[in-house]
Amino acid sequence: MRKAQEGETVPTKIVVPELGESVVEATVGHWRKQQGDRVAVGDVLVELETEKVDLEVGAERGGVLARIERQEGEDVKIGDLLGVIEDAPAEEAPVAKGGVAKPAEEEEPVETGIKKEAVIAMATKAEEAGPKRMVTPLARRIAEEHGVDLSRVQPSDSAGRIRQRDVESFIQTRTGAAAPQPDEEPAPVSQQSPRLVPGAAAPRARLEERVRMSRRRQTIARRLVEAQHAAAMLTTFNEVDMTQVMQLRARWKENFKKQHGVSLGIASFFAKACIGALRQFPRLNAEIQGNEMVLKHYYDIGVAVGAPEGLVVPVLRDADQMSFAEIETAIKEFARKASGGELTLEELRGGTFTISNGGVYGSLLSTPILNPPQVGILGLHKIEDRAVPVEGKVEIRPMMYIALSYDHRIVDGMEAVQFLVRVKGLVEDPASLLFTL
Repeated sequence: MRKAQEGETVPTKIVVPELGESVVEATVGHWRKQQGDRVAVGDVLVELETEKVDLEVGAERGGVLARIERQEGEDVKIGDLLGVIEDAPAEEAPVAKGGVAKPAEEEEPVETGIKKEAVIAMATKAEEAGPKRMVTPLARRIAEEHGVDLSRVQPSDSAGRIRQRDVESFIQTRTGAAAPQPDEEPAPVSQQSPRLVPGAAAPRARLEERVRMSRRRQTIARRLVEAQHAAAMLTTFNEVDMTQVMQLRARWKENFKKQHGVSLGIASFFAKACIGALRQFPRLNAEIQGNEMVLKHYYDIGVAVGAPEGLVVPVLRDADQMSFAEIETAIKEFARKASGGELTLEELRGGTFTISNGGVYGSLLSTPILNPPQVGILGLHKIEDRAVPVEGKVEIRPMMYIALSYDHRIVDGMEAVQFLVRVKGLVEDPASLLFTL
């Protein structure tokens, strides 16, 4: 590489940064700047998709994006060259008719029918328009797929950041506006229209769409298959009478929300119940490393959250030290971040046991898949009124099926069943959580 001459600036390389613990590869997502565009320090140049989160790579210096080396959809590794920034070309001074350069302030206005004062006013107005609004990677991708002009989308949050829900709302509004009004009269049918012959209709189009899987979606697919191939996975079921929890929530929901700013859900009850059961059955809070079992005496509970690009599992660190309010607040924040693609690598790292609530989507029963290297995952389902025997009588109770998938290599069936029974007992008598945690 040649050395820069005096007064000359060496081009700046744009490289793939550190991606986080255990993440070494990424996929080039969307280039925010195109080759030849001017950039300022801090401008977002390109988005990188990793198996966990999307990252934005910014400009470390101002200038011009001279070259783009890796195109959208290409896989890259840490340190790979993405592009190059060079100095912006100096503005050329206008030349007078005599060939002598004239100062910019003395330049004659071009005969365009617009006065110089109007041009200045227009420039001032453009400057007052301010910087571009920030857009989450997922919102930008949806906008591109549907041909949405982001300048017409109004952000819903106070920070002015356009999110997925803003783009989807705009699309729905636009679709509704384009629909024909019921009062519109149908176009008159021509008297010369030919008669339709039965069976002579044109063949129906068989449309197909090919969409590239994001790196996160590919990782989810690979890990789910690996989980089934690597572990001796088995699932056991039970059902929980949610009467006590529902009554407790109804009695305290207003005071709880007023005091903590978040609703009292069922997730915190099951998180606490799982911790109590894990203390009694520690092999479900372990992992296999070679010929050893690593029993973990801390409780980092993963909470599966649905995101537009697939399921993610942010982690409640030291959940045994958290209050009900802290758990509910954290889960609410995880859901908000997941919908906007804002979860960090640290929030997704690790975890010793996972809880997945398919009931929020209406699931009655399922067999959850392990989240390696964990050896246990609890699946929750929707609460449904059912007739159950209670002390010799049949009563209608709010019931929920729960499912525990576990790795049979280190967890015996009896142990798994007893763990699930323990969770059931703690949830059905929530006051007992006070004496077990």
